[in-house]
Amino acid sequence: MSFFKSLSFRLLILTVFFVMVAEVLIYSPSIGRFRLVYLEQKLANAQLAVLSIRTQPDAVIDNALSDELLDHVGAYRVVVARKGERMHILARADRPKIDAEFNLANHRFFPLIIEAFSAISQTGNRVIKVTGPSPKAPDVEVTVEIDEAPMRAEMFDYSWRILALSLGISFFTAALVFLSLRWILVTPMARITRSMVAFRENPEDRSSDLFDDGRADEIGVTLRELSSMKSGLRSALREQTRLAALGTAVSKINHDLRNMLSTATLISDRLAMSSDPNVQKAAPPLIRSIDRAVNLCSQTLNFSQGTPPLDLESVPLVEVLGDMKDGFEASSLTPLSVTYDENDTTVLCADRDQIFRVFANLMGNASSAGASEVTVRARSDAHRVTIELADNGPGIPEEAHARLFLPFRFTTKKDGSGLGLAISRDIAQAHGGDLSLGRTGPEGTVFVLVVPAA
Repeated sequence: MSFFKSLSFRLLILTVFFVMVAEVLIYSPSIGRFRLVYLEQKLANAQLAVLSIRTQPDAVIDNALSDELLDHVGAYRVVVARKGERMHILARADRPKIDAEFNLANHRFFPLIIEAFSAISQTGNRVIKVTGPSPKAPDVEVTVEIDEAPMRAEMFDYSWRILALSLGISFFTAALVFLSLRWILVTPMARITRSMVAFRENPEDRSSDLFDDGRADEIGVTLRELSSMKSGLRSALREQTRLAALGTAVSKINHDLRNMLSTATLISDRLAMSSDPNVQKAAPPLIRSIDRAVNLCSQTLNFSQGTPPLDLESVPLVEVLGDMKDGFEASSLTPLSVTYDENDTTVLCADRDQIFRVFANLMGNASSAGASEVTVRARSDAHRVTIELADNGPGIPEEAHARLFLPFRFTTKKDGSGLGLAISRDIAQAHGGDLSLGRTGPEGTVFVLVVPAA
């Protein structure tokens, strides 16, 4: 994997970015404070320049000395007043007009930041008038008129120094965070990833298994869960391999056994035509036993082959239920009343034959369990149809709930195979739906079938 596409590189970039964001948040008040200190220094220098006038006789200076003092301050005009009374003024003969005025007497946090960025964003020079208390004597108010360009140049210089320092701190911090995260998180995750890839390529190879070093954090939990998952999958794969071999053998045996039973069926039919009373008495049980054996072979073979490819189409629910109702009414062996709303307009997206097979299994089980009536109700939304099949049978024992849909584990018939519900759920899930037990009890059982809507 390329370093620039790795998790490590993303962590490095994110760390640098977040540190730079933090530096920007620190820089904003810093540049505002830098500008404030610069202007306060100008006010202090202006007061010192005015105080130097006192050394002159009668506190009077000529224009040359005044200009020299103003050059020292870097100002066009200086006014110093105490308690509202003007003390002294230094001013050049030709002063430019004022572009902006600022008062430092009541400076606040956010206005200082806004004024600092406004100063930096200027493209040309502005002449600004600054008024505020003298840093040397708070009761003295000083006003200076100065060029903004020199201050902006110093602000740029300060900003570049801050930027260089921020970049250094960012990359240093990012390197420390990067190394820490790589040691704590990235390297263990890379080992886990390699172990998973190796397991996918060869599940039986244990050389890729990771050693549990007893970590109590999420990485340690992941290591232990991965190890447990591998063990479970290996056991399942071995069992699956054995079952696949067994299924192949059963399929072959079933095929041959059905051929044998077909011959037995023909012979039993010949026996049923005999006029011998003893043969007439023994023939019906023999025929029923052979039919049960053929049915068991057929169900086992169908289950081992899995669900066939589905031929999906729009299937009106009332048509399927109508066929079921007609079939049960025509049968004398399984008298079962099927009740449903004949005006229901629900349409399923299903394989007609397979979904019919599900209804036949569920209603056949209900009849075998002793139910005399099955009521079908359906509700649908834009994506799926939920169908409830409620019978009035004696219910399913609680101890059988856990193995209800397991093959060969539960049946309502004495000679049943225990595959009906397992096959029905497989068909429902192949459609993208599901089959589950809604509720059961002495008043009856409700199965819930979910299939896609047309």
